[in-house]
Amino acid sequence: MKKFSAFRIKENEGKGSGEIVECAIDELDAGDVVIKTAYAGVNYKDALAGLGMAKIIERYPCIGGIEAVGVVVESKSAAFKEGDKVIVHGRGIGVKHDGGFSEYVRVPAEWVIPLPRNLEMLEAATLGVAGHTAAVSINEMERNGLKPENGPIAVTGATGGAASLSIDMLSGLGYEVVAVTRKKQLHDYLNKLGARRIIATPEDVAVTRHLEKGEWAGAIDTTGGHVLAWLLRTTAPDGVIASFGNTAGIELQTTVFPFILRGVRLLGINSNTEIPFRKLIWERMATDLKPRHIKDIVKLITFGDLPEFMRGMLKGETQGRYVVAFDESL
Repeated sequence: MKKFSAFRIKENEGKGSGEIVECAIDELDAGDVVIKTAYAGVNYKDALAGLGMAKIIERYPCIGGIEAVGVVVESKSAAFKEGDKVIVHGRGIGVKHDGGFSEYVRVPAEWVIPLPRNLEMLEAATLGVAGHTAAVSINEMERNGLKPENGPIAVTGATGGAASLSIDMLSGLGYEVVAVTRKKQLHDYLNKLGARRIIATPEDVAVTRHLEKGEWAGAIDTTGGHVLAWLLRTTAPDGVIASFGNTAGIELQTTVFPFILRGVRLLGINSNTEIPFRKLIWERMATDLKPRHIKDIVKLITFGDLPEFMRGMLKGETQGRYVVAFDESL
């Protein structure tokens, strides 16, 4: 097979450094399914890895991209055949196994998810890891008693990909969503997704009270740091918070009071779920959790623009979900 393009991350003076290179199938990591990539979503983690801004890559060199959507072109597994439309994310791809920023991806069959019938490939790529994380958060919050009638749900870092999808999903289920953001210029965008109210992200200032007025029946926090600490202080009794981000910091300054006086539950969300649960979540994203405004959330970029786009993402210059279009004809 002819050469194709891939974004390979190499080690350079102890840090990762990514560039677009020519590659061949037999250079990819082992796997019994070869996928021709149609789309690959871009995540904050991908940008950190590709620009060497955090220790993400576990093995150098490694093709970046923690997700991909495409069509099977070769399979040694009875579970998949040529022409099947599929999704792959997590399981170490883009971190310790060659990932989705490549015209072709080769992975073990047990990592591959069939594309749900109610999703187009671009819709699946728009959801991707971000949507899966949002959907897992909602699923687990519901398992912990969250219902629309309980009260408003705060979503922090509201203009980001996972947060935007969370707002759309929650609104579609009938929740009153309060978007938390610093970006005043994007209020119309958030209202369109279903946010009932928009409030400013709290400043990182000295805290004088261990508990504040309980306002939220629940929250999805994509930021961590002082913002998560604020959510803990302001969540109502028996509220539930899903946490999966750290853009505001990795440290959490809090007390036991939200937990022992209000019964607040803090759920850590890891999107690298086991395959049976992952399939369940994808089925929900194709049905009751399918965002109603998915076309407003996604923007397509070219593969050649990926390195420059990553720099903008780390500067906070992006909104919603960004997807590399490899082959829209598939």
